[in-house]
Amino acid sequence: MANILITGSKGQLGSELRELLIAEKIHNYHFTDLPQLDITNEGDVIKYLDTNQIEAIINCAAYTAVDKAEDEPQTANLVNGIATGILARHSAKRGILLIHISTDYVFDGKASVPYKEDNPTNPFSVYGKSKLEGEKEIIKADGEHIIIRTSWLYSAFGSNFAKTILRLSTERESIDVVFDQVGTPTYATDLAKVIILIVTQKFNPAVDQKLPAGIYHYANEGVCSWYDFATEIVKLSGNTCKVNPVTSDKFPTKAQRPQYSVLDKGKIKSHLGIEIPHWKESLKDLFLKIYDNE
Repeated sequence: MANILITGSKGQLGSELRELLIAEKIHNYHFTDLPQLDITNEGDVIKYLDTNQIEAIINCAAYTAVDKAEDEPQTANLVNGIATGILARHSAKRGILLIHISTDYVFDGKASVPYKEDNPTNPFSVYGKSKLEGEKEIIKADGEHIIIRTSWLYSAFGSNFAKTILRLSTERESIDVVFDQVGTPTYATDLAKVIILIVTQKFNPAVDQKLPAGIYHYANEGVCSWYDFATEIVKLSGNTCKVNPVTSDKFPTKAQRPQYSVLDKGKIKSHLGIEIPHWKESLKDLFLKIYDNE
């Protein structure tokens, strides 16, 4: 049984991993968040890794308040950049696999075809820059690592676009949503299952082909705007709320969003031999989960 550390376990992805793994007896999972483990404290990280003999880290911890980061660049970089570097250096020294979650915000959104892993990065926002810094720290540490860039994450846990639209559609007769930002939603349950597959392969001696170290892209299949996403959410809810398409200038934000952030997923699909669900199918799964818990 391997000892596997999950940081940021109270967030969307961490919560999904906990739900999927809580009954599993194959490995020992250490679910942490503040105050159990402060990943910005190097001494705490060293002590935790050595005391618990950690063999893999799934780093779900992140500063994700995109607009707030513009006012708190030091805090964003501390969590997304410096702390990631701490995990990277000390996992590399100990031969620990580091699986790290990154973002589509490392790109500038000026493309017109899906971004591949080796396309040039050019983040506009403080958040995007801090996440790119984390990626660079991992690569510099030169340990065994898997960086997964994802986009438009949503789940039954925490705060996210899908849950916000669902709530607003019950409170209002109409809502305005931007149609000129295009990407792909990612259902956290689907991403969590892929991460579990990567870990399972890593520690299964019967599996010869492990996922090679490097950067990978993962999101659901399909392409949509935020307006398209919201329209589908309202449709599935059965609410009568009208969704109005508007341009981004209707909702000025401190941080600039990528206009186009579709990720090419060919690399991870090829290496793992997986099929990825379409975002509309995964959205239906979210609704089943929400209504089953009511």
